[in-house]
Amino acid sequence: MPVHSLHSACAALSACATTRRTRLGLTLMLAGILTLGGCSSQPQSKTTRATGPVDTVVVKKSKRQLELLSRGQVVRQYRVALGSAPVGHKYREGDQRTPEGRYSLNWRNPKSNFYKSLHISYPSEQDRAVSRQLGYNDPGGMIMIHGLPNYIQSPNLRQQYANRDWTEGCIAVQNHEMDEIWSLVKDGTPIHIMP
Repeated sequence: MPVHSLHSACAALSACATTRRTRLGLTLMLAGILTLGGCSSQPQSKTTRATGPVDTVVVKKSKRQLELLSRGQVVRQYRVALGSAPVGHKYREGDQRTPEGRYSLNWRNPKSNFYKSLHISYPSEQDRAVSRQLGYNDPGGMIMIHGLPNYIQSPNLRQQYANRDWTEGCIAVQNHEMDEIWSLVKDGTPIHIMP
């Protein structure tokens, strides 16, 4: 805003204001409007353009966040849904938990019952040993990153799935996000699932 316009606006405020409190309120309002004008540039995205292939996937369970990294830089970020008992590591089949640790995305299913899916290499030999030590026969498996169930067609119902934990231990995203992950992440990409 040009200086002469600012002086004109302040003069108009002074002429209209009848009390000290009103002048202060109008001055603060004008200052706020001028400040917003300086913020009119586009906000910075939480992600950047990839400078190379996605080389790591990171899941932060407590934040319900999946990140795609290229050379250590986050290039995409998604909100995820987890199992209905998301806190803690997975030790057995049916515990509704998402495992924690370092794995790889070792194969994919384009005809999944959950749109598309990428398989996480859980359980490792260490996961199996810990599960046995805790007295469980089966540490579970078939943990995937996937989209929404194919039978859900209602946009309203799809949105409800976006805002709650509903899987049996998998990591779920919206279908359009799964398309993006599917195209950017290659088989063999490491995945680090954090608490």
